[in-house]
Parts: sequence; structure tokens; C-alpha cells
Amino acid sequence: MSWTTPADLHTQVQRLWDRGDLLRAAVADNGTMPLRLNLKGPSASDLSERFEAVRGWVRTIADTSHVRIEWREWHHRVQGMQRLPTAVWIDTLPDALAVIGKARQVQRFVALWQRTAAAQPALLAWLTRRPIQALDLAERWERLLAVVAWMQAHPRPGVYLRQVDAPGVDSKFIEAHRGVLTDLLDLALLPEAIAHDATGATQFTRRFGFVDKPVRIRFRLLDPSLCSLPGVEGLPDVTLDAASFAALTLSARCVFITENETNFLAFPPVADALVIFGAGYGWDALARAQWLHRCELHYWGDIDTHGFAILDQLRGHFPSVASFLMDRKTLLAHRLHWGEEPSPARQELERLTPEEVAVYDDLRFDRHQPRLRLEQERVGFGWLCDRLAGIPAEARVDPSPSS
Repeated sequence: MSWTTPADLHTQVQRLWDRGDLLRAAVADNGTMPLRLNLKGPSASDLSERFEAVRGWVRTIADTSHVRIEWREWHHRVQGMQRLPTAVWIDTLPDALAVIGKARQVQRFVALWQRTAAAQPALLAWLTRRPIQALDLAERWERLLAVVAWMQAHPRPGVYLRQVDAPGVDSKFIEAHRGVLTDLLDLALLPEAIAHDATGATQFTRRFGFVDKPVRIRFRLLDPSLCSLPGVEGLPDVTLDAASFAALTLSARCVFITENETNFLAFPPVADALVIFGAGYGWDALARAQWLHRCELHYWGDIDTHGFAILDQLRGHFPSVASFLMDRKTLLAHRLHWGEEPSPARQELERLTPEEVAVYDDLRFDRHQPRLRLEQERVGFGWLCDRLAGIPAEARVDPSPSS
């Protein structure tokens, strides 16, 4: 039997709750009430073949609380005149809330709505769109309103998040609620206080004019003659903020970028060269260093689909960057070290060379083995030194550890 049960009626009302319709109805007449619920009842053949079951179903529906039932009389040729439910209605919002036990939550939402209408009426549009989310945030709503009020008083403040001085608010609270705060501030602030091209949670600080913590770039000089920092000798491991890195006056001819810290630390000496500890998919900071655009760049990532995706993105900033130890020969020479990539990329990459595309396609189409990965730190050190020996003689220094 597929007749409607009281549980089915509850599910229909719960669906309205989950969509936010009942919360919206609590603060504005949105035409939800009265609500006719879907009802599927017995057929004429059921009356003949399952009469006692039909009688039980009628009693169950009739005993359902907080609903109004429309009845119809049905003259059955065997059972005679029968009175059956033909429609079920919920006439009022309190009845709907009683069916699913949500009256207390609605009271909470109405209080939140009234508080917002008094303090930040522009945010009512967000409450209308996201009532369920707003209810989930009810315990934190006062602090969210406090951030909005502080930002209205200090548009594009030019300070760190730590310096927001709003009641009950600290930087961790703001960072944890960047998504909702973006929505609220977009409604509450003047357009000129928003950098509309800065989108996504990671761009929150730039969008609203906060000072972001500086991006730091870590590099090692591979040639001691490149030292240009006071007090620096040998082959130092240096970390600078992006602005200071961009202002360097190093005369490096060759720059290697590697994603693995061990490879970064163990990279052999090379004349007129340095190595940078990579930043995954983030290359904006490096791109600001104009002197890097004049260097011969080599990118060394994992031989997996994401390694090539990172290379493709890097070429969006440095079109002439060459891949390093990401070729088929290196891959096939290290079969004993093959591993598995958790979530391979599958998209087309437009900036790869034909040779790189061939390796990338072998990986994304599982031509060697499913989800193949050769991590860069598994490439033999001797293999690295031999490859470095293939660069022009004038750019080589002794790669042995004693040099």
C-alpha cells in the first residue's frame, strides 16, 4: 500500500521548514498558509479487498493533530456509503510548527529579525534568503552585527583583523565567519568600501580593506657569489616578505622552484642560481618580482596530474618557465618509487608543451596504472645531479656536498 501516512504529512511540512518557507512566513505573509498537503488514499478496489485496512487508515488520518481534513462520501457497491478523507490542510503557521515541533525556533528567529530590523535593516534581505542559516547563527548574531557596525564606522580600515575592536569579537571569530560576513558587509557597506574584484574567502581582507599578513618567500642561494644581503655568507636559507623579495637586486641567471622542502634544502650548488621553496597553486607574490621575469626558470613538481596543473598555472605568470625532472624518462626510471595520487585532475591544460601533454595524458588516463604519482623527493639524488650536469658548463659548479 502506498497510502499517505501521518509520517508522510510530517515530511511534507518538514520540507517547507528546510526550505525556510515557514520561517519567512513568521515575519512576512508569503502565501504559505493555508497549506494543502498531498494525500494519496485507497482506491475503489481497496474498499472491496482491504476494507479493514481502509478503516484503519481513515482512523489514523482522522486522529492526526493540527490539520483540517476535507471529507467526501463515497457510495461503494459492496460496502455502501463510506466517508473518506479527500484532502488535508494546515490552516495556520502555529499548526504547521506544532506538526514538526519548531515553535521555539520560530520565536528565536522572530526575535533575531526584530533585532536586525532595528540595528541593520539592510540585512533583512539576507535573513529572507537564508533563514535557516540565520537561525543556526543565532547565538553569534549579535557579534556579527557588531562587526558590521564597526566596519560601517571604519570603512576600509587599513588594519589587521586583530585590531577590530568590537564587543565579543576577535580575529578568529572573523576568520571563521568570512563567508557570512562577506554577504552581510556587501549589503551594509557603501559600494566604494568594497573591492568587488576580490572574491572568495581567501580574499576577504583585500575585499574589505584590511591589511593581510605578508606572504613570505623562502629561497636558498646556490652560488655564494650572489650574496647581496649584509652579513650573509655562504649559501644561506633566506625568508623574506614578498615586497622585500621583489626588491632584491640579485644577478641570478637561473632559478629553480621546487615544492618539496627536503629537495629545497638538499638542492646542489649551481652557478648564478637560486632555488625557491614553492607555494603550490599561489604564484601572485612571485610574479610581482620583476627581476624573476628576466631569469631562466625551472619548475620541479611531482609527476602527477596536479604537478602539471601547478606548472600550467605558473605559466600564466611566467610563460617561459621550463619543467624540470617531470618527463617520461624520469617517470619510467623510477618505477620502484611509484605511488598513488588521491584525487587526480582530469581537465585540459592549455599551457603545457607537447612532451608535457603526453606525460600528463598518460597520468590522467591511467595508461601506466591508476592514479599514478611519482613524488619529487623520490627521484634519485644522482639523477638530479646528472640532470644538472646537462646545463651549460658556465652555469655549473661542483654539486658534491663538499663544494
